[in-house]
Amino acid sequence: MSDLTEAYRLDYFEAEGFHRMECSSCGTHFWTRDGDRELCGEPPCEEYSFIDDPGLDREYSLSEMREEFLSYFEEHDHERVDPYPVAANRWRDDVLLTQASIYDFQPHVTSGASPPPGNPLAVSQPCIRMGDIDNVGRTGRHTMAFEMMGHHAFNADEGTDYAYEGEVYWKDECVEFCEGFFERFGVDLEELTFIEDPWVGGGNAGPAFEVIYRGAELATLVFMSMERDPDGEFEMKDGNRYSRMDRRVIDTGYGLERWTWMSQGTPTVYEAVYPETIEFLRDAAGIEHTEEERRLVARASRLAGKLDIDDVEDFAAARREVADELGVDADRLTTLLEPLEDIYAVADHCRTLAYMFGDEIVPSNVGTGYLARMVLRRTKRLVDRVGVDAPLDELVDMEAERLGYENRDLIRDVVRTEVRKYRETLERGRRRVRQLAEEYADADEPVPTEELIELYDSHGIQPDTVVEIADTEGADVDVPDDFYGLVAERHDTADGDETAAETDDRVVDLPETDRLYYDDQERTEFEAVVLDVFERGDDGGYDVVLDQTMFYPEGGGQPADHGTLSTDENTVEVTDVQIHDGVVLHRTDGDPGKGDFVRGQIDVDRRRRLMRHHTATHVVGHAARQVLGDHVRQAGAQKGLDSSRLDVTHYARISREEVEEIERVANELVRENVPVTQSWPGRNEAEAEYGFDLYQGGIPPGEEIRVIEVGPDVQACGGTHVARTGNIGTIKLLSTEPVQDGVERLVFAAGEAAIEATHREENALYEAAEALDVDPQDVPETARRFFGEWKERGKEIDRLQEELAEARAAATGDTVDVGGVEAVVRRVDTDTDELRATANALVEEGTVAVLGSGADDSATFVVGVPETVGVDAGEVVSQLARRVGGGGGGPPDFAQGGGPDVSALDDALDDAPDVLARVVDA
Repeated sequence: MSDLTEAYRLDYFEAEGFHRMECSSCGTHFWTRDGDRELCGEPPCEEYSFIDDPGLDREYSLSEMREEFLSYFEEHDHERVDPYPVAANRWRDDVLLTQASIYDFQPHVTSGASPPPGNPLAVSQPCIRMGDIDNVGRTGRHTMAFEMMGHHAFNADEGTDYAYEGEVYWKDECVEFCEGFFERFGVDLEELTFIEDPWVGGGNAGPAFEVIYRGAELATLVFMSMERDPDGEFEMKDGNRYSRMDRRVIDTGYGLERWTWMSQGTPTVYEAVYPETIEFLRDAAGIEHTEEERRLVARASRLAGKLDIDDVEDFAAARREVADELGVDADRLTTLLEPLEDIYAVADHCRTLAYMFGDEIVPSNVGTGYLARMVLRRTKRLVDRVGVDAPLDELVDMEAERLGYENRDLIRDVVRTEVRKYRETLERGRRRVRQLAEEYADADEPVPTEELIELYDSHGIQPDTVVEIADTEGADVDVPDDFYGLVAERHDTADGDETAAETDDRVVDLPETDRLYYDDQERTEFEAVVLDVFERGDDGGYDVVLDQTMFYPEGGGQPADHGTLSTDENTVEVTDVQIHDGVVLHRTDGDPGKGDFVRGQIDVDRRRRLMRHHTATHVVGHAARQVLGDHVRQAGAQKGLDSSRLDVTHYARISREEVEEIERVANELVRENVPVTQSWPGRNEAEAEYGFDLYQGGIPPGEEIRVIEVGPDVQACGGTHVARTGNIGTIKLLSTEPVQDGVERLVFAAGEAAIEATHREENALYEAAEALDVDPQDVPETARRFFGEWKERGKEIDRLQEELAEARAAATGDTVDVGGVEAVVRRVDTDTDELRATANALVEEGTVAVLGSGADDSATFVVGVPETVGVDAGEVVSQLARRVGGGGGGPPDFAQGGGPDVSALDDALDDAPDVLARVVDA
């Protein structure tokens, strides 16, 4: 028996006459009321038995089934909770997408740091699991986008220091609730099996049951009761060790789509979830089946559970086994099913995209934006492959409308923009694929999986496109069945909170510093007691710990305060301030004396500049959302003394007109002189009132969070701010630039810094006007005119250089014959551009050109070869360049190189005929 065996022996099971059985097919243990049952019930051990024979008392839609679940648990004293966004990184920093209903309550509730919004509670949470992407459409049951209906209870030992304590309910009651929900639909409980399957995730673990009915897993009951501990007594399936914790969380998941499918008995879950979309896609793709084909599809759907790529090593082989079981040709079955599988995947992926863009995820090259882009590109490829003649933005909009999103114009605009970018990327990427295919064909090696993933990551090239191109070059490609899952693994994790306070062993026994800057942000003087002083070994300075401080430590993109600490005898400079485990360390150039009484003085000008810039960051962010759209979110920020920057998510470049409008809206809020207020509400209260846009600048820990309101902008923020927006003075947007695809940077200045920046720009304008000898307002037109004239002169110079090159090429007297090949070997002391032009002119006449130049105190060679001549220009240049102490090379038709020894140039050119002869003979 495993260490967890006893955890599955429930009083409820004993009272209800359950039996613990071992599956005769897969060997897993399960519990059942049927003592004669031999199989666990889950595919591939058993097939779906509810297709064309629904397993519930009547047919339900998604909305009806959702209401049944929530109402049932409300009747059993659970509080109904609204669902969270699919972008889990809005309230946690360890994951990107919401993959289960328990994600809503991690880590703050499950750790005990904050109370749950209800206890017990029930929620129907939209989720996205990228790991299922390769199974979608194939198994009949996998959906990447789904709703997890969950009921949760949070228990903690009496007397523990957590936000909740006491026993709400545990395993027995959880299983009883589950069976009660099945009974609600007239289910014979003897048909249920509870498979033992321990769960791990997010640093926690616990025993769990998978609840199987007629071949479908309809619920998972997790009893979260362990936490990762290298010295723990339990080793779980992820290879880590875990120990018991003093919290116990009921974590359940009931798949809304699976329950709806069970009630309808359709061939796959997709017809139950997306009936209108599937019908539209089939018609658009022209897919029609005979009655015999429809029967075959229905028979195959019962066995689709055997095609799970997580359970089979070779998908094609698994398909052949299904075909053999059906008594049909495997190729015929594949031809029949693949278009349907593509359509199912398109429907599911469009719903996934509707969730992502509806919750205002912006496509990019990192994080949730990358995952959204990956899904969109795969969907576009599937739409094209199956022949659906409909724009992708319309298909996604169909799902967005059904899900009730109000920002459908934004969703369609994002999809159209991404499709255009994808086409541009494909054009660039195809050249790389051909080059790569040639390399591996020449090496007689297959294109490896890592190259396929890199091609997709860098160029968006789908693997079947690589197969097509590689085939023309004679290269082999083996695409893994779980290709998209492998791609998602690269990006389906969060980086974590890089701004979290570091630990410092020196301060473990010190009390947290009383931070006075939250009490009065305008105050710049204070008194305190020195609790400890640590000498720094790196720079000879000191780290000083006070019992209280007005000095703001670096954090949230805001630099630390500077200033002084003074006693009656001496004054030390504070040059940096950091916080570790709640203890503030003041970095100083001297020791003020442990136990001494000190007076602190903040650098007033520095503090107030930072306060203005931090408050202006809120104002600019609000203005950007007003102008660009509600999808705009902070992706990073850094406050400074002379300027600050705010990185925001946006799917297009910000135009000059939009910059001006953002600046106008920002300064309008400044002129309104609204108060800037702070409050400390409970986390649940703040999230309920303001949503997860609170966490623009990061996710603070704790049960209570500091909320800053700057007019309509409300954020959880730990920085220092002015009292009213009018105190900012003015805001000037200095520049915008793309940080990465999907993230735009706004650089701005506030207060005196804005005036100083304006003066710098005006001075630059006046200097340009003086240099051009025009009035400042005439500088743009004059610059345009000068630039146009400069371009025309450049074209004239190019034309004259070409004529000169042709004239030089026409010169005679230096032509040599090398093995029947005519070549011109000549020294032309000019720049590289003219040297190349002369070589091109000679090559166009059918002559090999070997040209050398000693201009600019270096030796340069250019070699050009007509297509019909078998001379490798790169090899010729390489040999000549070595003679002048350098190197070079290039393709066979045109190459250049050189070296520093100009004195050897003529000798090298004298040797050129011999070099050519050797290359020809080779």
